[in-house]
Amino acid sequence: MSLLVVGLSHRSAPVSVLERASLAADTQAKLLQDTLAAEPATEAAVLATCNRIELYADVDKFHAGVAELSTLLAQHSGVGLEELTPYLYVHYEDRAVHHLFSVACGLDSMVVGEGQILGQIKDALARGQELHTAGRLLNDLFQQALRVGKRAHSETGIDRAGQSLVSFGLQQLAAGADPALWAGGKRALVIGAGSMSSLAAATLARTGVAEIVVANRTRARADRLVEILQQGDDTAVRARAVEMSAVGDELTRADIVVSCTGSTGLVLTADALADALGVTLDAAPEAPAATAVAPAPDDVDQHAAWVENGSAASAAHAGPATPRRVTVPAQSTGPVRLALLDLAMPRDIDGAAHRIAGVRLVDIESLADASADAPMAADVDRVRTIVSDEVAAFGAAQRAAHVAPTVVALRTMAADVVAGEIARLDGRLPDLDEKQRAEITQTVRRVVDKLLHAPTVRVKQLASEPGGAGYADALRELFDLDPQTVAAVSRADLNDPNRGRS
Repeated sequence: MSLLVVGLSHRSAPVSVLERASLAADTQAKLLQDTLAAEPATEAAVLATCNRIELYADVDKFHAGVAELSTLLAQHSGVGLEELTPYLYVHYEDRAVHHLFSVACGLDSMVVGEGQILGQIKDALARGQELHTAGRLLNDLFQQALRVGKRAHSETGIDRAGQSLVSFGLQQLAAGADPALWAGGKRALVIGAGSMSSLAAATLARTGVAEIVVANRTRARADRLVEILQQGDDTAVRARAVEMSAVGDELTRADIVVSCTGSTGLVLTADALADALGVTLDAAPEAPAATAVAPAPDDVDQHAAWVENGSAASAAHAGPATPRRVTVPAQSTGPVRLALLDLAMPRDIDGAAHRIAGVRLVDIESLADASADAPMAADVDRVRTIVSDEVAAFGAAQRAAHVAPTVVALRTMAADVVAGEIARLDGRLPDLDEKQRAEITQTVRRVVDKLLHAPTVRVKQLASEPGGAGYADALRELFDLDPQTVAAVSRADLNDPNRGRS
């Protein structure tokens, strides 16, 4: 079996496609179940964020796996396969491991170095474990990805290369001013109470806003977030929760709005925003759109977020190789009365809000364009080195693990042979006392252990090297091991309830 990932992200697809391809939680669960039901896959995990949708699987056939996973992504996203295919990327075996480790370190994020992705990877693993779609390979892979990401953040200054999407968005709203000075004393409305909204609320509180109002469809979750904000020792922000039905009234009092919900439709329309500001949308001046060029997916010199995508041999499909043009509507002129940050995918806030006088809107698409100007950091190279080293170590560990059941089966067979011979000795020499019998048994076992020690240690070393998978087969053939015994050891390891959990 081999690791395969098929997906699309902000690097390979325009925001409009990502919005349409976004997967709700129940859809992700159905995708995982259908992937396991497909013939080529035995394990599956899905990593779905506002910037990426990736399906990981352990498959026995590469081409059949690519075709099946691509088809399943199209079916569950609702975007036709022919339309989706040009934006898909494919990574296989070590390249797939390299990709996930890079993602975990923030190298593949829209804002390089952001740490929010670690929580999303953890959620993806938990979902796969809960649905029993993540087996030994994906448990090991995602657990190691989390460790690699934490190592990158603790051993390097990758955090200095960028910030979380929330912090970066607030910087864009501040338009060059110090976010703390810009936001100080303002009133903020946070729509949603999930992980990203909670991060936004906490960031706003640290930035110095005077009040945070949380609106969520489930009032209990909004109340819980407010409770957490009020318990913070490092902030003195006022916080309260409201029903979603009160959002219209709260808009008339808010200075900053951050929205990140799982809604498939708009949460804030342009008309609702115009009403809150007391202006007429149709009469608002519309500035011409400005066209910006985002870096090509493989142009690492322009920005670290567009990291190396791997060789052509590792990808069956690749995104457009030429620079992708991103249309960013120009902001209305005049003083800003309402600053909007839309972190949802698909978007929560109507893009036509750009046309409303007194409104500044920053969304995923404009963040993608702005992040192209973020500085490269020397720490990015250090993180890439960590990723490369960890990929090599993970591959070696997986190859060594592949031979381990064979070694266990060999030692089990040897123990059975020793037990059989000792039983035969008891029949031939029934007068042996216990001390003599124990000494003979120990001697035979030592002889067998010494004979097996060198080949078993060496086969583990050889198996950990690239191309070493065949040594397990050779060992089984040389010692005429029962394949069923080896398979039984593998199943016992796979079903260990303590495996893959931290």
